[in-house]
Amino acid sequence: MFREKIKVFDCTIRDGGLINKHDFSDHLVREVYKALSAAGVDYMEIGYKNDKKLFSPKEFGKWKFCDDEDIKKIIDGIPSKTKISCMVDVDRVDVNDIAQKKDSPVDMIRVASYVKDIDKAIYLVNNFADKGYETTVNIMAISRALDNELTEALEQLEKECKAQVIYIVDSFGALYQETTEYLVKKFKGILKSKEIGMHAHNNQQLAFANTIEAIIHDANFMDATVYGLGRGAGNCPLELLIGFLKNPKFDIRPILELISKEFVPLRGKIEWGYIIPYAITGMLDEHPKSAIALRESHKKEDYREFYESLIGEELD
Repeated sequence: MFREKIKVFDCTIRDGGLINKHDFSDHLVREVYKALSAAGVDYMEIGYKNDKKLFSPKEFGKWKFCDDEDIKKIIDGIPSKTKISCMVDVDRVDVNDIAQKKDSPVDMIRVASYVKDIDKAIYLVNNFADKGYETTVNIMAISRALDNELTEALEQLEKECKAQVIYIVDSFGALYQETTEYLVKKFKGILKSKEIGMHAHNNQQLAFANTIEAIIHDANFMDATVYGLGRGAGNCPLELLIGFLKNPKFDIRPILELISKEFVPLRGKIEWGYIIPYAITGMLDEHPKSAIALRESHKKEDYREFYESLIGEELD
């Protein structure tokens, strides 16, 4: 049985951009948007709105910045009910660069924040909400958040923040189902006026399972990516989520066609998905940057040495 309130949120281009400095071609981004639209996906997150004074357009692709005119070129002429989202990071956006919603093709702005920066996140969200955007707060590295500090942050979000959705973000792919259940129930117990979202990474091949667990306990905003594309081990695969939901408004066929035509060839150019180094960082609740660095080194397959370097042991 499907639950009508569930919204499917695609992060393919935004999260996938963390692999290739957001340098996807207009062709690929447009093909993703066309497929998501045909599949009935609720939202597409097309990238970040970062401050160009902090990040050089010479170093990063256009989806690091998501200028409104670039977005318009992608979506122009495609009949769609799929809404467009952009993400901002605390301390990496100039609020004055964000137009009023009535002047922008963007529907939602999501603010990514650690628990320690929740005051800054609330300031940003309320600014964007006042400009007419749908908003969320995505609490990153949730597996590292101290329980008492998380409680205080959630209470503050409930009282002071205009965001419609608060996300659990398993940045390190460290969560298991029991902790996912605990967190969803904790969020719902405090956030009486907001929806709960789930953004899972696949370090231990649990992104899909943890997404299902969040759904079981009444979280309604679910992030996923086509073919699991995303930083490091990637994310909950969109095709699996759509297949699970059984909602007749979704059509998996355009996503399967997109994978065949665009993402299988892409897999030969950039690496993502479950591999042992990302599993190790997930097990140890570590940021995947060390695993990413390993995969770019001449020791990319030395798994035991990598594991022991993280736990502080030497090789025999």
